[in-house]
Amino acid sequence: MKLIWKAAVGGAGALAAAWLFALSTPHWLTAKHEAAVDVTDKALIEKGEYVAHAGDCAACHTAPGGKAFAGGLGMQTPLGTIYSTNITPDSKTGIGGYGYADFERAVRQGVRQDNVHLYPAMPFVSYTVVNDEDMKALYAFFMSKVEPVQQDNQPSTLPWPTNMRWPLAYWQLFYGNSRPFEIAADTDPVIARGAYLVEGLGHCGACHTPRGLAYEEKAVKNDPKGKFLSGSVLEGWYAKNLRDQDTGLSSWAEEEIVTFLKTGRTDRTAAFGSMADVVQHSTQYLAEDDLRAIARYLKSLPPSEGRERKWQPKEGVTTAALKAGDFSAPGALSYVEQCSVCHRMDGKGAPRIYPALAGNSIVFADDPSSLIQVTLTGGRTPDTPADKMAFTMPGFADLPNWQVAEILNFIRNGWGNHGAAITEQDIARMRREIAHKPVHYVPENKQ
Repeated sequence: MKLIWKAAVGGAGALAAAWLFALSTPHWLTAKHEAAVDVTDKALIEKGEYVAHAGDCAACHTAPGGKAFAGGLGMQTPLGTIYSTNITPDSKTGIGGYGYADFERAVRQGVRQDNVHLYPAMPFVSYTVVNDEDMKALYAFFMSKVEPVQQDNQPSTLPWPTNMRWPLAYWQLFYGNSRPFEIAADTDPVIARGAYLVEGLGHCGACHTPRGLAYEEKAVKNDPKGKFLSGSVLEGWYAKNLRDQDTGLSSWAEEEIVTFLKTGRTDRTAAFGSMADVVQHSTQYLAEDDLRAIARYLKSLPPSEGRERKWQPKEGVTTAALKAGDFSAPGALSYVEQCSVCHRMDGKGAPRIYPALAGNSIVFADDPSSLIQVTLTGGRTPDTPADKMAFTMPGFADLPNWQVAEILNFIRNGWGNHGAAITEQDIARMRREIAHKPVHYVPENKQ
């Protein structure tokens, strides 16, 4: 009994020590960096607006139907929903009381003004490499041009004890320490600029890099094994592999990547799901030079360890069979009835209108989550000045699971595509995930 009592007291003491240590970390691990910022400087404010677009701040901090940067966007996690916060300059519910040092520490180091740690859903692990000039400009923009909105932040639905914030100090200790942007001195300046935008402001790795058990990104920059930007699932969407390999960008020309980021579509594909939001709120506003820098950097990333570089097309076999009325392959008849009007018998779709399925790497990606979800729920291309007419794909949730699986397996292996089989259970699993999508918080919608 004494041994049990001692163990209990010791455990409680260790927990208390861990709690006290966690509370102290903001003061010595995440120091504030004071700096004078002229928030009335028009040129600085204008630059800050560009930086905010590059950082895609609006996509997360603006709920659908809500006011700009007022928060309330529900983000799905395995344990519950986290809501984005109000980052307008409102003094009561936003960041109006933040000095530059408070702002910089929150964005780069993930610690609020009151020393509470932010959830790593906020990509401070990426923003830590943002340079001082961009950070100051961003602060000036938020303090001077963003409209203040009084809107309370919503608590997460994470259950106890996962809703406690102090353990996040340990997460930050292991995975979130600050680091400067570093790249070899002899790197092509265009690629260096692209690396800065991709690793930092664009925080592309937050979606496109696989995560570990602690929700940490397995790589924050290009790594020998090619984990960085090798594809990952977030909220039921598969953020595709962005490396130069078969399931990535090997078949994409640099110019095609630039066009995709600017308009959300190319002659053979279109943005959907979370990527449509990225184009809508972020990349369509970037300068041509920056888009080209991003594209060139992505094309410089070698294939992940053990992966092939190229997709080998074999379009003729599938096309010939369908045109000859040979629907013997499972899913072939359903494809013709449900999909071929838009995507065509040859799987090539219609340039800049209906995405191609033949050779589309998201179709035969290692993880079919995005393909399944867009088939069930449908999708809509973003609106941009270059393509003002947005196209909508209807959802096919009314089809039974077996039929959806057959169609997708036909698509994943037709025209030379090479994807692993999708099962009825995979479709059922995605239906459950869609049914549990978080409800966003907008005050007018509160019941």
